[in-house]
Amino acid sequence: MKRTLAILLLALLLLQCKKEVDTTWLITNGTVGVLARESLARDIELIYANDSVVKDTNSLNLGNKAKKLKIFEKGGKHLLTLTPSADSIPTIENVRFEDARYQTEKGISTASTFKDIKEAYTIRKLITSTNNVLILVKESDVYFTISKEELPSSLRYAASANIEAVQIPDKAKIKYMMLGWD
Repeated sequence: MKRTLAILLLALLLLQCKKEVDTTWLITNGTVGVLARESLARDIELIYANDSVVKDTNSLNLGNKAKKLKIFEKGGKHLLTLTPSADSIPTIENVRFEDARYQTEKGISTASTFKDIKEAYTIRKLITSTNNVLILVKESDVYFTISKEELPSSLRYAASANIEAVQIPDKAKIKYMMLGWD
C-alpha cells in the first residue's frame, strides 16, 4: 500500500513539473514574443527596452505619429516592423517578421517554404497581385507572401491569372511573413 501511494505521489510530482517554454520568439494569435495584442503603441519603447526602436522620421518631422516602428537587436539585426493602428489610443495593427527566429506555434518562420505552410495550416485563400501571391490560412492571424519569381515562368508574368495552391512549387520561399491584428 505504501509503495503504491509513493508511486502515485511521485507521478503527481512529475506531472506538476512542467518544462518552461521560452516564448521570446514564439508567434501566437495574441502575442509575438513579449508583445501582446493589447499592447499600446506608446509603450513599444518600454516593451523593447533591451532593443532599439526606430520610428519613421518622415512622419515625426511633419508632427504626425510614426507610421512604422522598426525593432532592432542591440547588435543591429532587424527583428520586426510594427504598424500602429489609427485609433485614438493606437495599438499594434500589423507585425512584419524580419528575423527567422520568430516562429509560429506550428514552427513556420520566414525561412520556411510553401510546403511547410501547406503541411502546418489549411490554406483559406490565395490573393494574386502583380508581383506576389498572398497566402491566408484558417488557423492563424499570420499570413504569408510569396514572390511570383518563385513560380513557374508561365505564371510569373500573367497579371490577371488567379493562382491556385497546386500551382505553387513546394520549394517556394516566403518573401514576407506578417501578422494582422484587427
